[in-house]
Amino acid sequence: MKRAPVIARRELSSYFFSPIAYVAMTLFLIAAGVAFYSDFRPGQPAGMRSIFEQMVWMLVFIIPVLSMGLMAQEWSSGTIETLMTAPVNETDVIVGKFAGSLGFLLILLAPTLLYVLMLRVFSTPSFEYGPIFSGYLGIVLVGALFIAIGLFCSSLTRSQVVAAVVTAGVLAVITIIPRLLTQHAALPTFWRWLSDQLVFRRYTDFSRGIIDVGHLVFFLAMTGVFLFLSVKVLESRRWK
Repeated sequence: MKRAPVIARRELSSYFFSPIAYVAMTLFLIAAGVAFYSDFRPGQPAGMRSIFEQMVWMLVFIIPVLSMGLMAQEWSSGTIETLMTAPVNETDVIVGKFAGSLGFLLILLAPTLLYVLMLRVFSTPSFEYGPIFSGYLGIVLVGALFIAIGLFCSSLTRSQVVAAVVTAGVLAVITIIPRLLTQHAALPTFWRWLSDQLVFRRYTDFSRGIIDVGHLVFFLAMTGVFLFLSVKVLESRRWK
């Protein structure tokens, strides 16, 4: 994967030439600011649990927009042929595009560190960094998984719109729908257990300051699975 960093830098820089990325960033930061208000009101514990949990919902809609062109644009524009005739392999391409998109997500999250500073300055001595660190770790893991899913969906089609819609649908199925189902007391035991195995329930522990090895393995393993599937899709389409 010697060429992956080069592709990652190319992919990261491409976001700054796309108006869609700036719109997504603006909407994300506005929504994050509104969510932070719940954590910053007088009398509330000094923490960021509300904004961390809201970020998961935001990423369900932001990531499909950011990831829809990762591979679909290459297919539709024909630049995939130039890319694949260079001295790179399929793994370089997928890992590079994943890393570039993840880098943009980190840039997207960077301004929210101002909220940490505000809490530190205005909160009581009960302020702790541990839950905030675990919350950011969790949101990066969730974002990485979502990007891997978006990359996989984008590798299946030439249409960026189709890629975005399919990605949003998949993310809703593994995040929003299970969360809504668990709010029903009459939900059968099996479906409640299944819902607890998916994204939001696992992420909730991070937002509470709990770093569970099982949750770490889940997010890393699932991210790896979707990256592997993306590589296989690219390999199969390369020889068609």
